[in-house]
Amino acid sequence: MPKKQIVSKRLPTPGGHWSHATVADASGRLVFISGMVSKRADGSIAGVGDIEAQTRQVCENVKAAVEEAGGTMDDICRVDVYVRNMEHFEKIHKVRREFFKEPAPASTMVEVSKFTSPEYLIEMNAIAVVK
Repeated sequence: MPKKQIVSKRLPTPGGHWSHATVADASGRLVFISGMVSKRADGSIAGVGDIEAQTRQVCENVKAAVEEAGGTMDDICRVDVYVRNMEHFEKIHKVRREFFKEPAPASTMVEVSKFTSPEYLIEMNAIAVVK
């Protein structure tokens, strides 16, 4: 069974690109992806000061990890997103729509005061079920 969005009339419509809950057949392998920041493979930081560019690089890094594990972005059931500025919410979700097709993964987003580098604006970890 592919990932499926759970919808309840007792919950409001999500205000961004996420699902309140997702269900997936867990007969595959669980892949736990550590927090990804906007660091490129060469060690440089993408999009310093630009939340859309950083979000795009973060999503590319998550994509690289899930693909190396034998999956795709469609296999991701949950993401946790940490941001320096919640005012970037709409821009972040605009980019997320490029990487996560419906049904979107369940998600939590929180604002934090610091990352391992002051240049990072966003970090994302993920959980996938890969067949």
